[in-house]
Amino acid sequence: MNDQIPVIRDVDGGTARLMPDVDTEHGWLLTVDGAPQSYVDLDDPAHLEFEYAQRLAHLLDLVADEGAPLDVVHLGGGALTLPRYVAATRPGSRQRVAEADLGLLDLVAEQLPLPPDSGIAVHGADARAWLADEPADSADVLIADVFGGSRVPAHLTSVEYAHEARRVLRPGGVYAANLADGAPFDFLRGQLATFAAVFPELALVAEPAVLRGRRFGNAVLIASDREPDLAGLARRTAADPFPARVESGEDVVRFIRGAQPVHDADAVPSPVPPDGTFGIG
Repeated sequence: MNDQIPVIRDVDGGTARLMPDVDTEHGWLLTVDGAPQSYVDLDDPAHLEFEYAQRLAHLLDLVADEGAPLDVVHLGGGALTLPRYVAATRPGSRQRVAEADLGLLDLVAEQLPLPPDSGIAVHGADARAWLADEPADSADVLIADVFGGSRVPAHLTSVEYAHEARRVLRPGGVYAANLADGAPFDFLRGQLATFAAVFPELALVAEPAVLRGRRFGNAVLIASDREPDLAGLARRTAADPFPARVESGEDVVRFIRGAQPVHDADAVPSPVPPDGTFGIG
């Protein structure tokens, strides 16, 4: 049982709270202004509490042979849940993280330190600006999980940004982004159109209730120049405690329904979630 006490601190993005998991000795939930950002179990970094993180982890498990090291870029750090997962499941991986909230980075480094020799390099920088300076063909996987509050920033939604992501990925590399939207899906359809303008292969992973427009929620966008193991991903996500569906091919084309790619000049953040969608307490 966790007998730690909550840690509350003002960070660049608002008020951060690290709350101990009463059922797990070294489990912690990170929120910023009440919006859940990360869950970390320091004793078991392969334990993932958030459904979208589980779906991204399934993708990471399938992009290469089991246990093989990867070069992974993470845009958005939070409490470094997925970098810790990759370090535990794929020892020897080289990971780079860009997180703009320096106060949050300090809090996480102080309260939830990374294990020695984790292979994780954390950079305090804006994700888009940092990505522009990264070398071409240097990553096997690029994961974007960047939220300002509960919204994806506009400058991480454009065709120009998608080209930067593809430039940094190696041939066959995979891009994945955690997004959030609800019916009529103007933002999500625009994101699929945007990445379809840059990558030949697209997929979308979300709970059926979200895809049917019954509620606002997370959706994982996947893009690559080669088709990932979508059959394996579908089997894993269908078996999760909160099952998800993998859409690809003509299903994605129908979902886009004529939406146009987004450019820097007209990019907007993701929509404001309805009250209570992601809040705690």
